[in-house]
Amino acid sequence: MARKMLIDGEVSQPNEEEAHYDFDLFVIGAGSGGVRASRFSANYGAKVGICELPFHPVSSEVIGGVGGTCVIRGCVPKKILVYGATFGGEIEDARNYGWEVNEKVDFNWKKLLHKKTEEIHRLNGIYKRLLSNAGVKLFEGEGKLVGPNEVEVTQLDGTKLSYSAKHILIATGGRAQRPPIPGQEFGITSDEALSLEELPKRVVVLGGGYIAVEFASIWRGMGVAVDLCFRRELPLRGFDDEMRAAVARNLESRGVNLHPRTNLTEVIKTEDGIKAITDHGEELIADAVLFATGRAPNTKRLNLGSVGVEIDKVGAIKVDEFSQTNIPSIWAIGDVTNRVNLTPVALMEGTCFAKTVFGGEPTKADYRDIPCAVFSIPPLATVGLTEEEAIEQAEGDILVFSSNFNPMKNTISGRQEKSVMKLVVDAESDRVLGASMCGPDAAEIMQGIGIALKCNATKKQFDSTVGIHPSAAEEFVTMRSESRRVSGAKKPKTNL
Repeated sequence: MARKMLIDGEVSQPNEEEAHYDFDLFVIGAGSGGVRASRFSANYGAKVGICELPFHPVSSEVIGGVGGTCVIRGCVPKKILVYGATFGGEIEDARNYGWEVNEKVDFNWKKLLHKKTEEIHRLNGIYKRLLSNAGVKLFEGEGKLVGPNEVEVTQLDGTKLSYSAKHILIATGGRAQRPPIPGQEFGITSDEALSLEELPKRVVVLGGGYIAVEFASIWRGMGVAVDLCFRRELPLRGFDDEMRAAVARNLESRGVNLHPRTNLTEVIKTEDGIKAITDHGEELIADAVLFATGRAPNTKRLNLGSVGVEIDKVGAIKVDEFSQTNIPSIWAIGDVTNRVNLTPVALMEGTCFAKTVFGGEPTKADYRDIPCAVFSIPPLATVGLTEEEAIEQAEGDILVFSSNFNPMKNTISGRQEKSVMKLVVDAESDRVLGASMCGPDAAEIMQGIGIALKCNATKKQFDSTVGIHPSAAEEFVTMRSESRRVSGAKKPKTNL
């Protein structure tokens, strides 16, 4: 199969000079994005090599694993723990449905941990087979740039191998960061939290993002006492304010102690456990302190400077709309570019890269209306614009349709936990600009809503859709009356 390359924005046929390269493409990083780009490029006929650090559940500068953060120490193991934690509430709810459950139900953390580890080992093997079946050559070791068309791979025994490539793709992702406070070495990150040998009885979580909220939900669902400290009035900055408030209410109702407008200033190891001191002078004693204070692009050891690849102030690789760096032969996708740091986005960018460089079809990633979810218990999911974003961007009026109700299941179980749904609509065009939901099955429902928004669906089309009854999802097609009409001229800004 003839390979087509994108050179200076135009598709060109390969020439004889390309024959001296060891690979058409060499990828540094075999996470979700790197594996997708490698496989799809190989399917177009490219000769592809890829390198990745040796496998371990907890990452460092010298260990990682094929599958990357999402598969090994991110989305997948996190969701497994969410499933495990959810059973705690389900067992409580089962009593009013006729199940005679003993007052004391034991939870075996080590059993779940073992099953989680088995699953990520299985997936690690699957990803390796995917590469092999696509004809991609896998090298285990640390990769770095040596030149615009040369990569050096340091193997486990220290041996250095050098390979030339027509194109180099960097897909090294990001790594969890610790805050620069005294005693930060006594805390843990999400990496370690997913692999703790013992389940802690008391935990302090620092952070207001989705990782912090998810781990607070996980641990509380397993019976752990949880203190969640975050700098804003509400967690989950950047999400719809109404949904953020719903998540906060749910966390509190399930027993998480919230500490809004609170930061940690020091962590001290004591005989009684780990002492976390807040900026209000409060002392919180725990068995573990989780820092969920952000992630940084994994670029420090790539030798980018020597080749002249530009990075921004946080270390993210600068790329154009096609994921190409300022060095024409070097490209980057995924969290290492710090654009939209979600696994499905890295997959999209990897697909677009392969189409652009080897498929003869220059393709830009489309970042509009990307659905996402926070797997708190219950979860939050959203697609499109929040109410605040819609008002900020609007030239005319915005219509808000919202519903706050007690799910049918809760009417029997007695759980006091309401679901919240919202549609944000442009008044002039009737187009649905955004949708949000906090409640059971939110992520499953929002995936379908995402297709509708991608197709520029109108509120009239939502209203004309027949609902599935009885279900929570039908609420999205039965919200007939607007909750409020907001003028875009108001441009409110949230301080929450």
